[in-house]
Amino acid sequence: MKTFFSFLLTLAFALPVLAQTETKDKPAIKFKSENHDFGKIKEGVQATHEFEFVNTGKGALIISNVAASCGCTTPDWTREPIAPGKTGKIKAVYNSQGRPGQFTKQVTVTSNAAEATKVLTISGLVEKVEPGVPETKPAASPVTKP
Repeated sequence: MKTFFSFLLTLAFALPVLAQTETKDKPAIKFKSENHDFGKIKEGVQATHEFEFVNTGKGALIISNVAASCGCTTPDWTREPIAPGKTGKIKAVYNSQGRPGQFTKQVTVTSNAAEATKVLTISGLVEKVEPGVPETKPAASPVTKP
């Protein structure tokens, strides 16, 4: 019984060391920002944002999948392996057509990084455009010459 407890104690101390060894040589993904607010956009606009990231780890970073939380958002991403110290991009395009009002959407990034899943967020407010009503623009101010 004493040997069994000694074995468990040794195992308890060895597992964290093994886990650190496993993750220290892995790639790591660091985004400049994980959230983007488009602010106010007109209905019908294809709102696009590129999330930039850097591989801050030791191994090549491979983005295996990027999935949007709904069909109104289309992701695209760097598909080649990203070497340590190099950058990549995740592009999110939100289709605002027929979707007036506030929105918040998630884009889930899956990779071989130590933190395998990251969630990026886009948000904004879609202003409804009435059909047949011309968009009003502020009048240009007159230019006066001295």
